[in-house]
Amino acid sequence: MSELTKRILFAVPAAAIFLAVTWLGGAPFHVLVGIVAGITLWEVHRIMEQAGNPGYYLLSLSIAVFIWIFSVLPVWLILSIVVLLLFTTAWSVLDTKTHASKRWLSTLFTGIYAPAGLLMLVYIRNLGSGIEGFWLVLTFFLMIWGNDIFAYFGGRTFGKHPLAPKISPKKTWEGFWSGFLGAASGFFTVYLIASPFPLPLWSALPAVLLISIIGPLGDISASSLKRLAQIKDSSALLPGHGGLFDRFDSMIPTAPFIFFLFYFLV
Repeated sequence: MSELTKRILFAVPAAAIFLAVTWLGGAPFHVLVGIVAGITLWEVHRIMEQAGNPGYYLLSLSIAVFIWIFSVLPVWLILSIVVLLLFTTAWSVLDTKTHASKRWLSTLFTGIYAPAGLLMLVYIRNLGSGIEGFWLVLTFFLMIWGNDIFAYFGGRTFGKHPLAPKISPKKTWEGFWSGFLGAASGFFTVYLIASPFPLPLWSALPAVLLISIIGPLGDISASSLKRLAQIKDSSALLPGHGGLFDRFDSMIPTAPFIFFLFYFLV
């Protein structure tokens, strides 16, 4: 069985389940995304550890929990934690020679990057009315998936000029530009099936630009971390796909930008 076949056989039912929970929204979707964020945090921690820049796992997990529940915490506690994080981060940036400061920066990155990015999926789902939030998340998903698929096949078919040869040798400029068409296809697919679609048609342009530029940057950044760690995949959790970080590396940095775009438009 080819690697592509394995990926498709796993991806189709997994995507169907994920979309079903997205349709439900509320607590089920929040819990599912929280589980994804927790596993992704663990994968990023392992990558940083293998790259020779380990963090404090329990502290990273604590930061992630704070990010996910801060909306229900009292203001004085939120401010106290934020001030503490700012002071420790400032110390780490100013004192980069000590081992402890390097570990803290790794801890902070691990605790914030994936959890904060994935939390934006929950925020997007909560925009507008119940059904509007579903269409918005579906738009985001299909744009990301469309970008990935078109970039993959566009690169395989037309790829001649490497995009980042030292980091991800298989990525090409031809695949990068093909991804724009895939993101646009994802947007217009939801635009045609949603009734009513919660965004103006012109919003396709900024959405496609954000997805098609920031998404690949997230992918390349993840590849760079894995190359430093000398590993191919973030884990072996998903058959044919590696780990959750491998599947969500484009979504994580893109979701905050898409949330604010959708927030101002809905």
